[in-house]
Amino acid sequence: MNLVLEILWLSVIIIFSYLEALVKLFIPAKRKSVSGEIVLITGAGHGIGRNTAYEFAKRQSKLVLWDINKSAIEATAEGCRKLGATAHAYVVDCSVKEEIYRAAEKVKRDIGDVSILVNNAGVVATADLLSTQDKQIEKTFQVNILAHYWTTKAFLPAMMENNHGHIVTIASIGGHLTVPFLVSYCSSKFAAVGFHRGLTQELAALGKDGIQTTCLCPTFVNTGFIKHPSTRLLPLLEAEKVAEKLVDGILCNQKMIFLPPLLKVGLLLEKILPERALLALNKIHEVKFDAVIGYNTEKEH
Repeated sequence: MNLVLEILWLSVIIIFSYLEALVKLFIPAKRKSVSGEIVLITGAGHGIGRNTAYEFAKRQSKLVLWDINKSAIEATAEGCRKLGATAHAYVVDCSVKEEIYRAAEKVKRDIGDVSILVNNAGVVATADLLSTQDKQIEKTFQVNILAHYWTTKAFLPAMMENNHGHIVTIASIGGHLTVPFLVSYCSSKFAAVGFHRGLTQELAALGKDGIQTTCLCPTFVNTGFIKHPSTRLLPLLEAEKVAEKLVDGILCNQKMIFLPPLLKVGLLLEKILPERALLALNKIHEVKFDAVIGYNTEKEH
């Protein structure tokens, strides 16, 4: 096609997309059924992972739950069973590639092919870069992004064969906007967002339109993951509400979920404001949490 015609066609698509988005504000999106789907959630022993499991249990999905903590993951599985769902608990250390692959083979052999994969497991080190231990940095990347590769490589082939499935990436607004004293965490979440976007485009290029992707990017969530977080401009989110919004987005095949939605304004400002103005805005925002600043010195940021 002629380049000029392609640009004109692009303009038509852009206008149509905006009109479609406007209509969707007033017409509820159609939600798919996940009843009977095999849903695997990593890091399901607490917080967002546990509450996401409960949301899928309410919809009669078959739950496969992974966590490094045995008592926590068994408690989540029991909670899912009380909601009427089938739930299988596995103790898995998502920082160890070989353990992920072994557990994945056991799941496929004992339960079946996973059709919805929720990569939720995560770790964080709240400290300035020089106070962050090498092993903490390595584990942050092993769990927060490398594990996404291993789980996806384990379960994507069956999805590709059936052209059916959904891969969910739990990232963070820290995957788009950076925060001091979370260098390794933000870096790993930038990688997670890149993984989601790259995989989304690759599936489209391969014509696998039956495999959906979703990425969740919330601000601070009240899970104890980061100690005493607060900001002046954004609320502290509750894990239950985040899980509700996440599963609702999955059911609608939403690609990117920001919580709260106001975060989209911050992303826009990051792109258009000069550096001096961004520094002033960050001071107004006043992000705080407990962090190690300086060698073996505990302070609040």
